[in-house]
Amino acid sequence: MLIHVNDRSTPKPSEICAESIYLSRRTLLQQLPIAGLGLALAGHAGAKNTSPELPNFDLGAAPDYPGSGRDTLTAWRDATQYNNYYEFGTDKSDPARYAQDFKPLPWRVKVMGECEKPGELDVDTLIQTSALQERIYRHRCVEAWSMVLPWLGVPLADVLTRFQPTSRAKFVAFSTLFDKARMPGQRYDAIDWPYEEALRIDEAMHPLSLLAVGLYGRMLPNQNGAPLRLVVPWKYGFKGIKAIVRIEFTEYQPQTSWNRQQSLEYGFYANVNPRKSHPRWSQASERRIAGSSRSLLASERIDTLMFNGYADQVAGLYSGMDLMQDY
Repeated sequence: MLIHVNDRSTPKPSEICAESIYLSRRTLLQQLPIAGLGLALAGHAGAKNTSPELPNFDLGAAPDYPGSGRDTLTAWRDATQYNNYYEFGTDKSDPARYAQDFKPLPWRVKVMGECEKPGELDVDTLIQTSALQERIYRHRCVEAWSMVLPWLGVPLADVLTRFQPTSRAKFVAFSTLFDKARMPGQRYDAIDWPYEEALRIDEAMHPLSLLAVGLYGRMLPNQNGAPLRLVVPWKYGFKGIKAIVRIEFTEYQPQTSWNRQQSLEYGFYANVNPRKSHPRWSQASERRIAGSSRSLLASERIDTLMFNGYADQVAGLYSGMDLMQDY
């Protein structure tokens, strides 16, 4: 589903799905390594419950994607070398350094809770049977920096509806893999493992919510959450849980990792709100990391937009709520 908007603060349709990508989509899907995601049906013929390892990931030049004005794309190197992913370390450079040996395939996600058809989601099958979409989204971190990234993925709603959530399903909870051998950062008590996040059911079903399997037209790098991560562009980045292994429909609001750890700093909703300051800094502006590989040293500081610039699409979800209290 492509979302057409007239507001200058949101990407143009051509930016959500670049024309060059649209015209070459079949070629793109054929060229993505079958060993990694099994995108071609022929490559899966005769497979027996195993998937080959991901190939080594090239961190060099990335394909060109259009960008305009404040939404110039973040450089590939910055997007893959400057990451928050405590499962592989607390420094921004740790994930790229320590996630390279992580084997994200084969991968299955358990889906359970308040639904008619609980079961499992296989990443290979998900990709083979779904129409992948290229979406350029702003990504805002609670630490007051932001990126603009071209994700490749499947609308979250398309996946959730397959399991037929019941009327009691008011929230959707997500859990990351907990494996100290594969994720060395989990050997330390940075947070209460495993990492857990959640959305209200209407947030999860919103057409902007995405399950991402790729970035810049390539398979999702390990340090960016391979093989499956959540992208909710109007919320702060800590909502974007990575390496998902469990999805659960719940009747009551579940606990989430950072909200449980530091509730005054990390609210359950995590909506980008420039008027709601972090206890230790203002959220009224952000450091936009975009342009060249030197952008970390010369990044632009800009005003933060309400709901990260997606207010026209999502503000109605929070009608009647006090967004200074429900943050």
